Amino acid sequence: MRKNILYVDGYNMIGAWPQLIQLKNREKLADARDLLLEMLSEYAKYRQIDVRVVFDAQFVPGAAHSDTQGVLTVIYTREGETADSYIERVVGKENLYTTRVEVATSDLAEQWLIFQRGATRKSAQDLYLEVMQTKEEIRDEMVQYHLRNRRRTSPIKAHDHVKLRHFYVDLVTNARKKEN
Repeated sequence: MRKNILYVDGYNMIGAWPQLIQLKNREKLADARDLLLEMLSEYAKYRQIDVRVVFDAQFVPGAAHSDTQGVLTVIYTREGETADSYIERVVGKENLYTTRVEVATSDLAEQWLIFQRGATRKSAQDLYLEVMQTKEEIRDEMVQYHLRNRRRTSPIKAHDHVKLRHFYVDLVTNARKKEN
């Protein structure tokens, strides 16, 4: 079975997803990053996909580094390197027979380079719709789980329940006899 890897251009998603755009416009970029990572983490765990979110160094200055946050790998490029150039560089190395690499970006130039390296792409909007669909599926599963585990509790003891059942059967039987 092939391993699925999804590279996500982090700031591209922040500039395209409604909730994240609102945070960015209110100058809460760190909150937008955190919300993106939270949404992608839930998505990655449920879909069993290795998700790697790449952020440009132009917004987070300093040395390049990566962190593991739950099921996500978060990568900050080195200063002066864009997320696009980082993704282009690593996709060619990772796209093997044992892995299926997909890149989430709406950058058209990036999409062409991804295709040339043998990976597939999805737009920011496509990924957003998948994340929202996954959230809905998780919610539906939780509702089903809770309904399945909800039992009616009765204050009637088991032996009293048997007596009531016999009483009901006798009542119905007697009513039928009277009709005949």
